[in-house]
Amino acid sequence: MNIQQFLNAKAFAVAGASNNREKFGNKVLRTYLQHNKTVYAVNPKEDLVEGVKSFGTVSELPEEVESLSIVTPPAISEKIVAEAISKGIKNIWMQPGAESAEAIKLCEANHINVIAGGPCVLVELGYDPEK
Repeated sequence: MNIQQFLNAKAFAVAGASNNREKFGNKVLRTYLQHNKTVYAVNPKEDLVEGVKSFGTVSELPEEVESLSIVTPPAISEKIVAEAISKGIKNIWMQPGAESAEAIKLCEANHINVIAGGPCVLVELGYDPEK
């Protein structure tokens, strides 16, 4: 797992992004925004999340997205990982609670830089709940 490689990406996406500020999907997206990162949301029920364009699926994301944070239930994470591999995403960070052994194996089998079972991006980058 290479956190620096993940964070060096040109653009990021958050699968499971939400407009509910109490949810981790929202906090992760806001963390990227607080650090002036280019970020997109993935949520089929939203057009915008925190003013950021939201896509219905990972497959629809712009080509520049190299790193994907997953903040979804484990069964959904497996589907998201399969889409991300097809899309050519190089780095996947499964936030605590989103991990699935199957999704991790899929990443490893496809030479994806996977971060799972470890730190949260909120801690690693530094999240400000006031912003």
